Amino acid sequence: MEKLYENFECLALSGGVGGAKLVLGLSKILSAEQLTVVANTGDDFKHLGLNISPDLDTIMYTLANLNNAELGWGQMGETWQFLQALDRLDEETWFKIGDRDLATHIVRTLKLDYGLTLSQVTEDLCRSLGVKHSVIPMTNDRVGTVVHTDTGESIPFQEYFVRDRCNPKVRNFDFQGIKTAFPSPGFLKSLNSPKLRLIIICPSNPFVSIDPILQVSGVLDRIVERRIPVVAISPIVGGQALKGPAAKMMRELGKTPSASTVAEHYLTVYGDILTGFIIDEEDRILESNLSGMGLQTTVTNTVMITLQDRINLAHESLRFANGFKI
Repeated sequence: MEKLYENFECLALSGGVGGAKLVLGLSKILSAEQLTVVANTGDDFKHLGLNISPDLDTIMYTLANLNNAELGWGQMGETWQFLQALDRLDEETWFKIGDRDLATHIVRTLKLDYGLTLSQVTEDLCRSLGVKHSVIPMTNDRVGTVVHTDTGESIPFQEYFVRDRCNPKVRNFDFQGIKTAFPSPGFLKSLNSPKLRLIIICPSNPFVSIDPILQVSGVLDRIVERRIPVVAISPIVGGQALKGPAAKMMRELGKTPSASTVAEHYLTVYGDILTGFIIDEEDRILESNLSGMGLQTTVTNTVMITLQDRINLAHESLRFANGFKI
């Protein structure tokens, strides 16, 4: 481990696939004591009587080296007998739960029904799967992302994202329960740690993955109070989202899909929360624009195809933040 990262703690705020890639890179550099990952739970929902936490599971499976890289969700080596049997019974199969993934949802549901919190259940699942780094839900309270469409219809996020394949045009988003949700104990512990030196906003969808985390009661105020570097990595490269509907959402919200739009969103909604912003080589032309927003900016490869790409971006993020004087 480099001396640069000694006596150092990092808090990563993450959605699903894109964020999990960077989290994996960070986990190869920072020890379990140095890295805490807080996952969006606005995507969580109940389906077939099961409590499902898509972003928590994606991060957990990625760190356990169990993730299905081909699909981008679920576990590798998945089989589908449960889903096939469900289809024969004429039940809904739009949310693809594999047989291995099913075990996770059953265990989570049972333990929540026993009275454990989502944080406690996630810790138990991570321990069972050999995940050493702390993966923590943003809150133990129930928050549900709702997508409001141009037709006036309001759709729970997973129905919009999976069942409807992001086809409806979005007009805005609502996080039901967010005003009464409190940060999970692990989230608060990390935010209050005297060793916390950096907060990284992973390259996740700003509207439906990062906004819910930042809007949990008291989180933004505590981040501002800490006066430590906050670095975000753009999930938009060359006007396109590397994964998911972020670029489509931007167009439908009347915004130009770009890394600058991501930075502008964070600055407009959350004030001067960002210290630095990382963009891809393909977007180097935007560097002066971002500097004009008052952001320190670095340009590097942010497209994470290989494990080494993930580690390289993690190193770049940590070294970039180390140069800030707050």
